[in-house]
Amino acid sequence: MGKLREIFADRRVRFGIVATVYVLWFVVWGRSWWMLLGLPVIYDIYISGYCYRLFWRRHLEKKSSNKLYRSVMGWVEAIVFAVVAATLIRTYFVEMYVIPSGSMEKTLLVGDCLGVSKVAYGPRMPNTPLSVPFVHNVSPLDPSKKSYVEWIKRPYKRLAGFDTLERGDVVVFNCPEADTVAVISPQSNYYQLVRAYGREAVLRQSPIMVHPVDKKDNYIKRAVAIHGDTLRLVAGTLEVNGRVIPLEPYAEMFYNITGEGLTTAYFESLGVPRGEIGYDNNLGLWQMPLYEEQLEKLRSSGRADMVSRVVIDHVEPDIFPHDTARYGWSLDNFGPLWVPERGATVKLTLDNLPLYSRIIKNYEGHDLRVWDGVIYIDGKKADSYTFAMNYYFMMGDNRHQSLDSRFFGFVPEDHVVGRAWFILFSTDKSRPFPGNIRFGRMFRGIK
Repeated sequence: MGKLREIFADRRVRFGIVATVYVLWFVVWGRSWWMLLGLPVIYDIYISGYCYRLFWRRHLEKKSSNKLYRSVMGWVEAIVFAVVAATLIRTYFVEMYVIPSGSMEKTLLVGDCLGVSKVAYGPRMPNTPLSVPFVHNVSPLDPSKKSYVEWIKRPYKRLAGFDTLERGDVVVFNCPEADTVAVISPQSNYYQLVRAYGREAVLRQSPIMVHPVDKKDNYIKRAVAIHGDTLRLVAGTLEVNGRVIPLEPYAEMFYNITGEGLTTAYFESLGVPRGEIGYDNNLGLWQMPLYEEQLEKLRSSGRADMVSRVVIDHVEPDIFPHDTARYGWSLDNFGPLWVPERGATVKLTLDNLPLYSRIIKNYEGHDLRVWDGVIYIDGKKADSYTFAMNYYFMMGDNRHQSLDSRFFGFVPEDHVVGRAWFILFSTDKSRPFPGNIRFGRMFRGIK
C-alpha cells in the first residue's frame, strides 16, 4: 500500500493518468482534436508549475492570511467546481428529467424524476454551448428572454454510444415543433395557433421566439417505429411492418363503460384518479382511461354490462401531415406511413410532399418551393429526394392524451436526447408532504 502511495505521489505518474483520461475523453471519444491544446495546461499543473508560480501561489497565500478573501473564494471555487462537474455529467452521461404531463401514463407518472442516459445512443454535443447553467431555453427572471446566446453555433455532432435507438425504447427528445414559440402563450403549439388563426393574426398578437434544436422543449415518448418501418393505426390498434404491436402493460386507452354496480369509489379502488373518471347522466355512460390490469379486473368483477374501447376517428387539421384533403387521418386511424431513413430516396409528388416538406426545409436545411405545380429544391427542379438523417415515430403510452408524432410528425435523429433509464424519485403534487412521496417508484428501471 505504501508503495502505491509512493507511485501515485510522483507528479509524472499523476500527469500521465490525467492526460490519458483527458485525451481518451475529450480528444478520442469527443473527436475534437483541438482539445489537445489542453495538454500543456495539464502539463503545467502537474510538472512545470509556471501558473502556480505566476499567480496561484499568491492566491493561496492570500487565502491563508485574509479571512474574508478565504471565505469568498471558498464559495466561488465550490460553485465553479459544482457547475463544471454537473455540466460534464449532464452533457456526457446522465441528465435528470421530471415528467410534466400524463402522456406516458401509467408507464410514467407526472412527478417522476428520471435519469436519462446520454451514453445509450451517444452524447449529443450542444449546438449552443453558451447558456445559463441548469436553465433550458428561457430566462428564469424573464420568460420572454432566451437563457442562451447564439454567438457560437455548432453543427450537429453525436459521440459514440453503447447502443442504438430500438423500437419500443422510451426516449427523451426535443419536440420538432417547439422551434417556434409565441411568447404570450408559450404553452401553446405555435403551428396549431397558425393553423387555427393564420400566421399574420398570430404575429400581430405576439412576438415570436425561435430556438435551435438543442433548446427546443424536451418531450418523452415511446419510439413505436424507427427509420425504414411502415406503421399504421387501425381503430387504435398499432401495426408496424404489417405486425400488430400490443399495448405496453401500463399503456392507457379510453373506454366507454356501462353497468348498474359501478361507482366512482369502485373505479378509484382500481387505481383510476378521481379527476379522470367521467360520467354522462343522460346516457348512463362512464368514460375513463384504463390499462390492461385495470381492464381485466373490471371485466372479471361482473359489475360492467359493456366495456368498449373508444375510437377517435374524426379528421382534424392538427393531425400530421396537416393536409385533410389528401390525408384524412385521425388519432386512431392513421397511415400507412413510411418512416424515412438516411440514404433512402423517395419519388416526390405534390400528393406526398406534405409528408416530407418539413424534413426537407426545417430539418435538413434546403430551400423548398412549388411553382406552377413543379417542385424545386435549392432552385432546381426535383422529382425525388434522398434523406440525410434517420427519423423516428414517437407515441405516448397514454394513447388518447398524448401530443406526439401523430401531431408533429417525424422526429429527426439530431433531436434525440437520450434513453429514459430509471426513476430516481417520484412525488404526487396532489398530496401533502410526506404522503406525496411515491417510495414504491424510486430506483425503478423503465421499460
